[in-house]
Amino acid sequence: MALMYSEPAALGSPAPDFTLPGVDGKTYRLLDFKDSKALLVIFMCNHCPYVKAVQGRINALARQYGSKGISVVGINPNDSVRYPDDSFEAMKQTASENGYVFPYLRDEDQSVARAYGAICTPEFYLYQPKGNQFILRYRGRLDDNWKDEKAVTRRDLVQAIENVIAGREPAVDQPASMGCSIKWK
Repeated sequence: MALMYSEPAALGSPAPDFTLPGVDGKTYRLLDFKDSKALLVIFMCNHCPYVKAVQGRINALARQYGSKGISVVGINPNDSVRYPDDSFEAMKQTASENGYVFPYLRDEDQSVARAYGAICTPEFYLYQPKGNQFILRYRGRLDDNWKDEKAVTRRDLVQAIENVIAGREPAVDQPASMGCSIKWK
């Protein structure tokens, strides 16, 4: 496991398009979320301890903000040949066991992760719709304690979502997400 940190974001940049299969048997495109107040794209996987530690928080966030018009989508770009725990079948099992309430998608050729500039899992990108595009408003961490939810004192992603919902500018300070490196082919 190689610990990596996300890079600073080019806020205001458009979300790259995608068409990816979900563990629910559906295919998802970026424009499927066009009626959302915001779209949270999370690069994640099954085997990373950083993802495992926060997957319950991600699911709770999707539940909490789904009713407020925020869409959440998880994308797994990891090489499933070298990391079979990240295979599509294993993704289905993980989503089922954890009761994911958001689409969990497979980026088999890793082109979507590359287009987004993703580096680690988990990595969070929050987009706001503008015209026929989604504009990046936040790229960073979930909160200030990946290991222990009870020790969290700063909920960076929640604050970013609240800013988008309220029409406020994003915070200038967007601490990097940290996690396992994406397992490139």
